[in-house]
Amino acid sequence: MVNQNLTATEIGFTHEDFAALLDKYDYHFSPGDIVPGTVFSIEPRGALIDIGAKTAAYIPIQEMSINRVDAPEEVLQSNETREFFILTDENEDGQLTLSIRRIEYMRAWERVRQLQAEDATVRSGVFATNRGGALVRIEGLRGFIPGSHISTRKPKEELVGEELPLKFLEVDEERNRLVLSHRRALVERKMNRLEVGEVVIGTVRGIKPYGAFIDIGGVSGLLHISEISHEHIDTPHSVFNVNDEVKVMIIDLDAERGRISLSTKQLEPEPGDMIKNRDLVYDKAEEMAAKYREQLLAKQQGAPAAMTIPVEEGAEAIEAVAEEEIPAAIETEEEIPVAIEE
Repeated sequence: MVNQNLTATEIGFTHEDFAALLDKYDYHFSPGDIVPGTVFSIEPRGALIDIGAKTAAYIPIQEMSINRVDAPEEVLQSNETREFFILTDENEDGQLTLSIRRIEYMRAWERVRQLQAEDATVRSGVFATNRGGALVRIEGLRGFIPGSHISTRKPKEELVGEELPLKFLEVDEERNRLVLSHRRALVERKMNRLEVGEVVIGTVRGIKPYGAFIDIGGVSGLLHISEISHEHIDTPHSVFNVNDEVKVMIIDLDAERGRISLSTKQLEPEPGDMIKNRDLVYDKAEEMAAKYREQLLAKQQGAPAAMTIPVEEGAEAIEAVAEEEIPAAIETEEEIPVAIEE
């Protein structure tokens, strides 16, 4: 039978000896380290994690996932072992604060950078809109679609809940910005079925001083004022009205910038026919397009050179978006909703 009244001296191992032994084998943890840990106690607003330190580390509920968590049990299970990110130094009680959310964010940025490098098309549902555009989530990060890059006739407020194909415009972890384009995804898909020199039928959706925007099967192309007619035109309004049906020829496809450039000038049998006799231009469109393609082929074989279409200020397909209108990809602590309202 063991004598439970033995003193520390008789055993030969004091509390001081035990503390010294812990110090000898204690690991040094620093904020930013990723360490393995085991869940040994789940609490209503967090969990205690054994990472090998003298005091159990703590993970608050808001640091358990990149997504909203209402209860710790949604993410963690007792005795589960997994990786944790050390968020802060020890507090006055010697306790470290951990995070899973930070690990997920790091991996999410790595994933979207990879998707951008692959020029991948991703799909995501719109969860909100603001003054400048629409908000989506990509790999858990909050992405922003500028209004100029939403290709739909619906008001953007009606897009909430709708899934859209998207291409990456900007992935900037340092500035916490993730910007995407719906229009570019549609243009790329449409471009795969279009060719330079092809005649298409479209509808005038907008008129600017520098040209007209033509809807061709759900994507917008620019008919620059210089490509309307061989004769001088003061303003596109003198030739077109919104909702006019037009026949145009594709003269440039720029997938990188998400731009389709169009022309009616190249379809004129005689200079000025778009102004004087538009029906004749449309009747002869296929014939004139065939001649254009022959000339284009001859130029390419003789002296390869990229065709350029003059673009005046304001005609750029990707419109500037004010800095303050682009929300951060990672929400700040204040923006993370509490799991249980007080």
